[in-house]
Amino acid sequence: MDIFRIVLSIIIPPLGVFWQVGLTGQFWLNVILTLLGYIPGLAHAVYIILTRD
Repeated sequence: MDIFRIVLSIIIPPLGVFWQVGLTGQFWLNVILTLLGYIPGLAHAVYIILTRD
C-alpha cells in the first residue's frame, strides 16, 4: 500500500499525505509546501508516508 501512496504522491503530493494521515496539520503543511514548490511538497509527502505506520 505504501508503494501506491508514493506513486500517488508523485502525481499529487497532498493526496498521498491525506490518505496517510487524514486532515491533520501534516496535510495542510504539505498543501502549503506544494504551493510553494512541487519538490518540497513531494519530499515532505514521501517522508510522511515512509515514517508513519
